[in-house]
Amino acid sequence: MEQADQANRDLEQVRRALARGIPAGSSDFDLNAQFRAALPEGRTLRPAAVLCPLVVRGGRVRVILTRRSSQLRHHPGQVAFPGGKVDAGDDGPLAAALREASEEIGLAPSQVELFGELPQHETVTGFRMHPYIGLVAPDFTPRSDPGEVEEVFEVPLAHLVDPARCQVHTRQWRGHVRSYYAMPYGPYYIWGATARILKALSDMVNATDI
Repeated sequence: MEQADQANRDLEQVRRALARGIPAGSSDFDLNAQFRAALPEGRTLRPAAVLCPLVVRGGRVRVILTRRSSQLRHHPGQVAFPGGKVDAGDDGPLAAALREASEEIGLAPSQVELFGELPQHETVTGFRMHPYIGLVAPDFTPRSDPGEVEEVFEVPLAHLVDPARCQVHTRQWRGHVRSYYAMPYGPYYIWGATARILKALSDMVNATDI
């Protein structure tokens, strides 16, 4: 009972954080402002959408994440939310996020209780990501598409919203040193846009009055 109560409190904290309003969006250039001046004038961002799925297991709220297939051309082997670009046939970003979650990990839209949208994020690769967050039915069992997803795993929400877990790392990218957020968890290296979206969630949750 105590574990269930804690999970309910954590979910309510997320709902209250969303009810306070969505903060301004973030960008890969927040930590790398020196590179923004080199962007082409009138740059158009392509729309993309991801789902941040929460699930209650063992009395704890967890976030479902994927490790992308190592055979993919873009971002192989990286940790990501289910999601992708918004296609012409999608009825907006939310429909794209739900479609991608269904295709990638077998999560039906009917199994998701949508909580709301998290702050949008601009990627260095030219996408504007629309992140959505929702609660997944507890009986959900992932069925991943091996062409896109090598692994589906879960991370405790408490780990991801703990400000002490968010780090700033650097690496070489296209001949320059760039900084980015990272939230390592066991063998999983959560970084880049995924970590930045989770940091936004952490900031929102920790700003909420309990």
